[in-house]
This record gives sequence, C-alpha cells and structure tokens, in this order.
Amino acid sequence: MRLVRWASWCALACAGWASAQETAPLQDPGQKTVRIARTMARPVIDGALDEAVWQSAARIDNFHQVNPVEYAEPSERTEIYLLYDDDALYIGARIYTPPGEITANVMRQGASITQEDSLFVTLDPFNTQRGGYFFGLNAHGVRFDGLYRNVSEYYSDWDSIWDAAAQRFDGGWTAEYEIPFKSLSFDPNSDTWGLNFSRSLETRNEDMAWVSRNRRWDPSSAGLMTGLTGLDQGIGLDIVPSASLVNRRVLRNDNPLTPAVEVDPDTSDDDFEPSLDVFYKLTPQMNAALTINTDFSATEVVDRQVNLTRFGLFFPEKRDFFLREADIFEFGRIGASDGTGALSNAERQNARPFFSRRIGLGAFGEPVDLNYGGKISGRAGRFELGALSIRQDENPLAGVDDTTLSVVRAKAGIGSESTIGVVLTNGDPLNPRDNSLAGFDALYRNSRLPGGRTIEAGVWYQSTDTEWFAGEAPNPLEPDGADSAAGLSISVPSNNKFRGAFATRRVEANFYPALGFTSRTDVRDYSGQIGYTHRPATGYWQSLFFNLDGQRIEGLNGRLQSQQIGLTPVQMYNRTNDMLYIRSNFETEVLEVPFEIRPGTIIPVGEYSTDDHGIEWGFSAHRRFSGRIARTDGGFYNGTRVRTFGNFTWVPSPRFRTGVGFNIQDIDLPVENGKFTTRIVNTNFDIVFSSKLSWTNLIQYDNVSEIVGLNLRLNWIPEAGRELFFVVNHNLQDFDEDNHFRSLASDVVAKASYTFRF
Repeated sequence: MRLVRWASWCALACAGWASAQETAPLQDPGQKTVRIARTMARPVIDGALDEAVWQSAARIDNFHQVNPVEYAEPSERTEIYLLYDDDALYIGARIYTPPGEITANVMRQGASITQEDSLFVTLDPFNTQRGGYFFGLNAHGVRFDGLYRNVSEYYSDWDSIWDAAAQRFDGGWTAEYEIPFKSLSFDPNSDTWGLNFSRSLETRNEDMAWVSRNRRWDPSSAGLMTGLTGLDQGIGLDIVPSASLVNRRVLRNDNPLTPAVEVDPDTSDDDFEPSLDVFYKLTPQMNAALTINTDFSATEVVDRQVNLTRFGLFFPEKRDFFLREADIFEFGRIGASDGTGALSNAERQNARPFFSRRIGLGAFGEPVDLNYGGKISGRAGRFELGALSIRQDENPLAGVDDTTLSVVRAKAGIGSESTIGVVLTNGDPLNPRDNSLAGFDALYRNSRLPGGRTIEAGVWYQSTDTEWFAGEAPNPLEPDGADSAAGLSISVPSNNKFRGAFATRRVEANFYPALGFTSRTDVRDYSGQIGYTHRPATGYWQSLFFNLDGQRIEGLNGRLQSQQIGLTPVQMYNRTNDMLYIRSNFETEVLEVPFEIRPGTIIPVGEYSTDDHGIEWGFSAHRRFSGRIARTDGGFYNGTRVRTFGNFTWVPSPRFRTGVGFNIQDIDLPVENGKFTTRIVNTNFDIVFSSKLSWTNLIQYDNVSEIVGLNLRLNWIPEAGRELFFVVNHNLQDFDEDNHFRSLASDVVAKASYTFRF
C-alpha cells in the first residue's frame, strides 16, 4: 500500500513536467564594467541618499532577472551608486519594492538574511574569479557578510568591520554601505576589481543581479569595477584586546578518556581571562595575526546531532580567528557540495587534511585553552600562502597534553580560474605522538564554456607520517606504510537543465591526519550524480528538479561496506518559494563485526539491504510563520525506521522570533533491545531590543545522552568591532534515566572586546 501511494505521488509530480513549457533562453548581456568615481566628501552612513555627494557617483541600473527567467527584465528597478576615497568604498542603493511586499523579519545583527529582501555586494579585489567577499544588507539595516571558500560556497561565520544603514521610502527602501579598505586585502598595483550586485524579492521568489551566468552570480561571473587608485590601509594594524569574567562549575566527569580523573562535587572556578589578538598587514595583500590566551567563550554553540552510524560526525568551524582567510587553507575541494545527496556531510569531508576545529577542543568537545599562536595568510601575485602555528595547553579532563600544532598551505593560480597547491601539517591535538602530513592538489575550472556552462576537475594526494605506539596502527602489518589518501573528481554544475558529477577517493588504513578529519579509512569510495532542472515559463511551479545520485564504499580488500542510491523524482518550488520534495533511498550496509548502535543494542554481522521513501514540505521564510516538515518510512538493518523531522519559525514582529526543531526516529530491529526511539528537540526565542542589542536563547535536548543544554546570549554591538557579551551555558543530565535532571556543568561568561584600528 505504501508503494502504491508512493507511485501516485511520483505520477502527480511527473505530470507537472509534462504539462509545463520551458522558458526560451534569452541573451547573455556579456561582460559589464563600471568606472567608479572618487569623492572628496565622505557620505553620512544613515541609509538616506539625500546628500549632494551621491550626484557625482557612478551609477548602475542595468540589472536583469536571474530567477525565474534569466536575463529577462526584472519586475522592479534597482539603482546602485558607487564612490570611493582613500579610506573606503561607498555604495548607495535605491531598491524599488511595492508597498507591503518588503520581507524584513530579521532585526538582529549577525543573523542570516539570505531569506529576506536584501541587497548583496560581491567583491573580488584580486579579480581572480576564484574567491572574494560578500556584504549583505536588509531593509532593517542588518549586516551579513561572508568569505567565499570557493566560487559556490562560503563561510558565513566570517566577520569583518564595516558599516551600513537602511531606510524606507514610499516606493521601497534605500541602503548605504561603507566598506573600509582596512578590512580587505587587495593588490595596490591593480585598479580593477571583480564586482557584482544581487537582490531578492521574496514574495515573488525573484532574484535579480547585475551580472550572472547559468543563474549564478558568484565571483567567477562578476563584472569589473575600474579606476581604483591611491587606496589607503593606514599602517594596517588592528589590536583587539578582550577580557572575560568566567565562572565554571563541573559537577561530574563523564569523559571515558579520563575516567580516573576525579571531580569533586560542585567544583567551581572564578577566572579573569584577558586575551589579545593582533592583526597586521605585512603588505596590502599579506596578513599576519597573533593571538595570546585565546578566548572562544562567546562562540555560538553547534547544533546537536545523534549518531546512528558506525562513523564520526562532522561539525563546522565557528571561531573567528580560524575563519579569517580560511579559504586559503581549503584543499582539493574536499567537503564541497556537488549535489550528490547520497553523501553525508561527514563522507564529503573524509580525508580532509586540515580542519581547524580539531584545535582547542577535546575528543568530546571539551574546550582546551590556547596559550598563543600566529598566522600568516594572503596573496602575492598569483600565489596564495597560509601558515598557522598554535600552542595548545593541556587539559586533564579532556585527556590532552600541551603541544604545538602547525599547518602550511600554498597555492598558485593557473590561468584565470585554476590552481595547484601543497599542504603540510604537524602535531596531534589529542595525543603526544608525532604526526605530520604532506599533500598536493590541483584544480581545473572553466566557467566560459558555450551556453554559460562550467566544468570543474580536481586531483589530490596526501600522505601521513605517524609515530604509532606498539600495536596501535590500524594496519599492524604495515605500521610505517599504508598511510596515504588520493582522490579525483569531475563535475559539470548547473542551475539550469543538465548537471552531473563523479568522484572517487582511496584512503588507506594508516592514513591519520591528526589536524584533519576522517570518517573512515581503509576504503575506496565512488560517488556520482546526474540531474536536470526544468523551469516552466508559466504556471504555479517556478522550478522542478530531478536528481539521481549514488555512492559505493568498499574496503581496500574489495569487499562492499556501504552503498546508497538516491532518487529524487522531483523537487518543486512555486512562485512564492514554497517547496515540495520527494525522495527514495536504496541502501546496503555490510557489517564484518557486530555494531553496537546504542548501549545494549547490537546489530550482528551480515549484509543489510533496505529502502526508504520520504516527502518534505516547506513554507517560504518570507511569511510570519514558516518552516518545513518531512517524513521518511522504510527499512533499517532488517527492521524498520520512521523518521519525522522539521522546524518551524514564528516571527510576529522583527523584534521577536521563536521556533522549534525536532528529529525523531522510531526504530524497530529484530534484535534484543531493538525497539527504541531517538529524539533531538530544540527551541529558541530571540528578543531584539534594537539593531545593536539582542537576547538569544537556545535549548537543546536529545534522549541518547539525556542532556539538556541551555545557551543564553545577551549581545550588545554599539558598532562593528566593539562588542559586549553575556553568555550562560548550562548542561543538565538525567543520569539515571528517571526524568530527574541534575546539573552537569555550567559556564557564566561576561566578555568585552574592542578593536583599535590604525
């Protein structure tokens, strides 16, 4: 019966494909260039374009539609004004929007505005077409910036110092940006930067841009801004002192790595923790950074995950020190999303040589102090260089010793979009053993193919050298060998019509990147994807996506470990950006040793073939009430699994936001203790007193660890580069699983930081 219903869903979805007519292609307007005007008078950044200085600005008003019909005339006008002086780039914008159609639900600085009516500026100061920065603004004047890790993905937690403001008028809203040259790296000998603008009109699911190619407006498809001369970065020195008052209480040590370490009941510490970060531009293109007694106490917590696999999970980096120029340290496009849904995030990241999150954290996420460290990163001509060295303190509760951790990354640009590079690492943050890694990678990219097409191909190789303790090497027959990893990939990404990708990698048993990330070793894996996007010219649906993807992972002995084929017969978005998603997965798992999926539940050796089918429905974020809900139903290790997950957000006012998220898995296995349920539940509510002062609250719970985590943050940002935090983290655990939660640990932190810029 379930399959009958599933077939009905697919038939209805496919009917939409047959009945719709695709939009005829329109003409690519080609390369666009603007010559910026120099000003002697700095505009006041208040969101109003009423000053005479804007009359002399260079003007851009030839935007075109990207979605739903690329290169068509946009439904609303956008006017951009460009000025600069010695110190900063100034951007003014008049964004025409009908009354009542401005989506502006976000008012908290630093929050994502990607689902808001917004204007984004893309800057590629080196005009490499491989990376750069973006700066976004919504109608409330909320700033959102990021650093491109590659042309299609970015670090949204990267943060810089700049100013912006917005105001409303009868026909829409206006914006003003001030982006200091002190916040950017660039080549002073070049007067030409890559530049682009994009905006969204959420109520119509319409995207507009100055330049686009194949429905993308990333750095590889940017226009040109010329005429930049005499730019001043000052002496290029930022001094950022900060101080924290910290109260820590540890009531119980549950770290299995250090069970012998006793913790007295109600252990409490009160500390005053000053820290210092210094950033200096050795040249306009090359940056040096020094950190002393680094404090990450105000870093946002990560989302809770429950692991029902045999392999590790991957958590993103959120710390600003490591995110600065993090794009330089990217290697081999490992971790890049290529649309292959069969790969989990952890599998995509497998064999990553450097992952900064390994620094300053114990094996179970315990914070480990960093005494001092330094970093040099930047560009010189067609070369990119990054070098990092950190002295990590010991932490008996985390089971780690003090050690020095280092990484060096170098890349050279080849042609307009391709690169070749090397990476070296040394040190193990979790073990006193010696560990080093050397790797090589090359990437070919060409986004100038006929029809706006792009092709990407990459190859990489790594080898580690590890001082294994007696009998510890995963492959004891070759304790000094079997320690390399290699990969190859090719993709033809596209947001319109056909797309495809293929990748393979080989990871040997003794490959151990102590400063990187591995999900599994002693394997060879293959993954691929093919898809098609259909965009009807008229009708209820705006875009329809088809996708077929797969992955096969086998041991180096040739025996199958995991296989998955995923079929998405259709993923649909309507004209207001609501979504319907249908997917089937067909999986095979082979266990050569018993697998304890949870305490007391053991999956025996054997081969397990299952399938599951799911549907997801999402409401566009431009509404006061938005979210998504999904359900999958199918087999799981010869039993069954039903997954229900989703999140909902209610925004009755830009000053108040609340939401709830959940992931529930009902599992019934034909083994002892095989019937159980896993639950992850989180709720949040934010109160925004002004664009400078906000209070955020997050509560997370999972019934595997039986831990409730509370995170409360009061954040005051009087201006960019000056912040005050008050943070409370408190964990409670149901030790006896009797629904009586007791405090496990807590941190109360008051932190202030101030950037002195010279």
